[in-house]
Amino acid sequence: MAASATYVYCVVHRGGPVGVRRMPPGVPGSSRPALLDISDGLSIAVSTVPLDVYGPEQIERRLHDLEWVANIALGHEAVVEHIGKIGGATVVPMKLFTMFSEPERAVEEMRSRRRQLSAVIKRIKDCQEWGVRVTRSAGTPQQQTRTRPIRTGVDFLAAKKRARDDERDLSARLHAEAEGVLLQLGRVSKQAKRRLPPDAAAPPPLLEAAFLVPRSGSARFKAAARQAARRCRTAGGDLALSGPWPAYNFIDGGERRT
Repeated sequence: MAASATYVYCVVHRGGPVGVRRMPPGVPGSSRPALLDISDGLSIAVSTVPLDVYGPEQIERRLHDLEWVANIALGHEAVVEHIGKIGGATVVPMKLFTMFSEPERAVEEMRSRRRQLSAVIKRIKDCQEWGVRVTRSAGTPQQQTRTRPIRTGVDFLAAKKRARDDERDLSARLHAEAEGVLLQLGRVSKQAKRRLPPDAAAPPPLLEAAFLVPRSGSARFKAAARQAARRCRTAGGDLALSGPWPAYNFIDGGERRT
């Protein structure tokens, strides 16, 4: 029998028994995910994975294979999101490739982290994560309303200066608007966290942020996001809202906004 490991998707807290039907298949090559009891309403979602695919050396070698990593991320997230839809459940997502040598070691580790997990659960209970990205609109090139006929070298230099000034003013307005979005949406969130843009983002977004929003306040948050999006468009930017997601970005806390 091939050597295997225990892959952990998330920790789940619920007052009563957690019944999960039609569990997604999990990460590629794994067994069907199942729940293991920890204690006092806590359980973990796990799969058995083969070490000839998920061993440390194999993972290290294939981390640059974006398609392979993406497929694993999709399988991982599908399980977390599926369990997160259970009524009354609070889900603490684990990082990709969280694994232990055997189920008993996974349970033992999570029990040893009970105090830390309880603090996280208290923070994210009855909340969802929403993502916001603010970018410069594709249709906002340098302003052209101030262009004048160019007849001399002096006219040319003056036009160049006007173009630089217009671009500087536009950039300043967009950055100010993006900061305003962070503050405005932070006021209708439990927590907010500025995120680093993806390495491949070119040009980088003006704002990449995550917001921890109580489920009961999701309508208010979305209304505030629509209002912020209208202001962004006026300033020459676009606001994209994504979610709701499990609280991936708030497992280690976030920036509190009041």
